[in-house]
Amino acid sequence: MPEITLREAVSRGLREALDSDERVFLIGEDIGAYGGAYAVTKGFLDEYGQDRIKDAPIAESVIVGSAIGAAMGGLKPIVEIMTINFALLAMDQLVNHAAKLRYMSNGQFTIPLVMRTVTGGGGQLGATHSQSFEGWFASVPGLKVVVPSDPYDALGLLRTATQDGNPIVYAEHALLYGVRGEVPEGDYNIPFGQAAVKRVGKDITIVSYSRMVHVAMEAAQVLASTGVEAEVIDLRTLRPLDVETVVESVKKTGRAVIVEECWKTGGFAGELVSSIQEDAFDFLDGPIGRIAGVEVPAPYSGGLEAATIPDAKRVLQTIRDLYDM
Repeated sequence: MPEITLREAVSRGLREALDSDERVFLIGEDIGAYGGAYAVTKGFLDEYGQDRIKDAPIAESVIVGSAIGAAMGGLKPIVEIMTINFALLAMDQLVNHAAKLRYMSNGQFTIPLVMRTVTGGGGQLGATHSQSFEGWFASVPGLKVVVPSDPYDALGLLRTATQDGNPIVYAEHALLYGVRGEVPEGDYNIPFGQAAVKRVGKDITIVSYSRMVHVAMEAAQVLASTGVEAEVIDLRTLRPLDVETVVESVKKTGRAVIVEECWKTGGFAGELVSSIQEDAFDFLDGPIGRIAGVEVPAPYSGGLEAATIPDAKRVLQTIRDLYDM
């Protein structure tokens, strides 16, 4: 299979959606003439024209609100919010309107809206541009939250998102656009709520999503060199959440740690810990570990910022502290 980058995978998925359904259009800041803040929509304006590639003003509430109205009217908007930090300005539109209109109208309205946005730190973009809020959105019934970690998943999940018919937050990590991976030429979809076992193991389960999957895999490789075989699970989506795959792995290994980039307090890992405790308590050989971002605003300094983000060293230290492995 050919290798492509995650950026190319998302671009392919967007082109497929535009080509397959004339109701699909893209709207966001700098997605047209500039080609997107992360170059995902480069060339789209020339290819599809202004009616389908809409450069929007710097007004996230207006962008999302307009997209919701368009979706209610029968169109299928794909919104690009430059960073998930800016989605805070559209929180009312997403949480109180997009997530609830189908339910409150008893199905008279559907909101087939995909909001693509960029999450995570590590790019030296400062405290207000480096946060990870996908877990917040995953707490809202009516929204679906997608967190791909590699090109194969990015394309398969985006295909599912554009065909789903419900409001979806599709969060792309800022540091994963250049990650390469094998992607088949043919058509495939990845169902929501289906986690992937990225590495099979028998001694400990490491659960993660988005960029932290790569950190988990690095830690697993180091553990393997010492004779410890870690199973690495990539959640892929936070809502719907595949608890079953996680629980079955923990029942096999008896140990679990969860790695995520957001802050520990109020983090999504807490939800996973509760689910494991409820469904696999009798199989646990020790406490469930949580490795999360340091609870400070993201520093601008590259060295300081790196110190706030979980890495393989922190994962390994946590595992050694909990399980003496």
